[in-house]
Amino acid sequence: MKEFDASRRDRLFARVQQCLPTRGLSALIHHFAEARGLRFKNWLIRQFMRIYRVDLSEARYEHAEQYNSFNDFFTRALKPGARPQPVDPKLLSSPVDGTLSQFGAIVEGALIQAKGRTYTATELLADAALAQSFSNGSFCTIYLAPNNYHRVHMPFSGRLTRWSYVPGRLFSVNPSTARALPKLFARNERMVAFFETDFGPLAVVMVGAMIVGGIETVWSGRITPPHQRRPEPQAYELMQPIRLQRGDELGRFHLGSTVILLAPAGALGWLPQLTAGLGLRLGEPLAATISSTSVIAKT
Repeated sequence: MKEFDASRRDRLFARVQQCLPTRGLSALIHHFAEARGLRFKNWLIRQFMRIYRVDLSEARYEHAEQYNSFNDFFTRALKPGARPQPVDPKLLSSPVDGTLSQFGAIVEGALIQAKGRTYTATELLADAALAQSFSNGSFCTIYLAPNNYHRVHMPFSGRLTRWSYVPGRLFSVNPSTARALPKLFARNERMVAFFETDFGPLAVVMVGAMIVGGIETVWSGRITPPHQRRPEPQAYELMQPIRLQRGDELGRFHLGSTVILLAPAGALGWLPQLTAGLGLRLGEPLAATISSTSVIAKT
């Protein structure tokens, strides 16, 4: 393999994206994704299901005709009980269905993006002071493929005290781009939420991506689109923190997505069965607080 395990095809794909008018392309696709013409939206949903082999057996609505638009289908809800949470309240659970891209320790402020590529917590959070809360802590990155369930849920009970919108590019977040494009997650548009939990601060980062790149939260509604043209990050302090229980819906993606979790030093231990590339389902345990030493492998 070439440098950083990125193939020639990976690097070419990254270069093409850098030349594309990703905002205009995203706006165009968003228009079609919101279309409500019955014949068109049903055809679009069926084609997507065929290409990506989407299984609707666990969805609240199992037929394309029951969705108002493609975006309604893409952000579909699951049937009650489809993703149970762990019995042990000390376990941190997966916030999404997806693939565990990377996880481990934050070493000298750096997180692993892909083999040979890193970026810093300060770059990701766009706040040096808040990044210090996670110095020598731990992180995990979960990639959501097009066929995955695209709602994001709380991995651990906590109180939302602050959140921010960080403007940026709209590159793809698939593994190919992650291997080839430096500091990918710190360059893309994203939402950063900070929670107070029993083990300390927890950051949940929802990274937007090429095409629609839409991000929505339960406390503020639709954040993007429209995509802003690189203003400064916008931070919001909550006068009355919002309490969310583990498993509660936190937000959702409208195409293109990665979720990154950050925890402070000494707070979590990853479960020993975890490995990069592992498929995850919402609610599956990822880590335990250090007090639950019987089931963890410390970072």
